[in-house]
Amino acid sequence: VYTTPPLEEEVEVTGPITAKLYAATSARDTDWMVRLIDVQPDGFSAMLCEGVMRARHRDPERNGAFNPAKLSLIEPDQVYEYTIDFWRATSNAFLKGHRIRVEISSSYFPYYLRNLNTGADNIGLETTGVIATQKIMHSAGQASHIVLPIIPQPQP
Repeated sequence: VYTTPPLEEEVEVTGPITAKLYAATSARDTDWMVRLIDVQPDGFSAMLCEGVMRARHRDPERNGAFNPAKLSLIEPDQVYEYTIDFWRATSNAFLKGHRIRVEISSSYFPYYLRNLNTGADNIGLETTGVIATQKIMHSAGQASHIVLPIIPQPQP
């Protein structure tokens, strides 16, 4: 969970959202779920939009129309780059005093199909899961981030 300090002025975000993760997992496959949230001064959190990617679907050139023969399993503990386009654009004014929050997780079941982290077929046939340890990178050259389309405020 990444949360800004209270905003000193309104920040308008309007348009498509993308997250760029540099991440590693101890598993053979995993999911990456990213949510954009508006946190009000009283602590109430409103989810605005989200995106998800199954690690094996990270390479659109290999995957095409998600052809199972072309999926790219991952090597445990190796850092990969994931570009996660959110499912819908947003338009929100984060008001003064609000906070911008980004949450990253590796599960959103039952909203999104479960992932047992084994690299095997997850659609009802597998029954044994693997606990995964996830790492999000922040170093130079591998700085995970979210791209927000910020609309400049008119100057008086």
